[in-house]
Amino acid sequence: MLKIRLSRGGTKKRPYYSVVVADSHSPRDGRFIEKVGTYNPLLKKDDEKRVVLKGERITEWLGKGAQATERVSRLLAAKGLAKWEHGSNPKKGEPHAKAKERVTERAERAAALAEALANAPPEEEVVEEVVAEEAALVEAVAEEAPAEEPVAEESAVEAPAEDAPAEEAPAAEAPAEEA
Repeated sequence: MLKIRLSRGGTKKRPYYSVVVADSHSPRDGRFIEKVGTYNPLLKKDDEKRVVLKGERITEWLGKGAQATERVSRLLAAKGLAKWEHGSNPKKGEPHAKAKERVTERAERAAALAEALANAPPEEEVVEEVVAEEAALVEAVAEEAPAEEPVAEESAVEAPAEDAPAEEAPAAEAPAEEA
């Protein structure tokens, strides 16, 4: 089968295409039958040198049964050599099987969460329970802590205070005794 397709040339990051008639089994940039035009995508869209086609040769090859690829069909339609219609693919935007599975899993999880929230007690009761638990904890801590901590603090504070005057008094008496 003959195809009218693009054959890439140019350098890396600087493409330049030749429009060629080639056997469909030959490589993209390989052997071709005839070169019928050029396409330079780096030029502006309104530049006349962007797409250069040999119209007579292309219509002759199309008459012999050669088929143009999608991109070449668009180029030919822009020049008025062939008719191109936008393809219709209704499944294009449809998600694949894995994505559909994920959507159903999310829906199931959302339904389970909604059911759990529906069966849960109202927020006021939950807040009252949390406040009651915290109040009980505060009371328990208040009962235990004051009995232990003040004793430890008083003994720690009073001990150095008693020791300091006791040390000063003998020092004051000692010079009086010596004199």
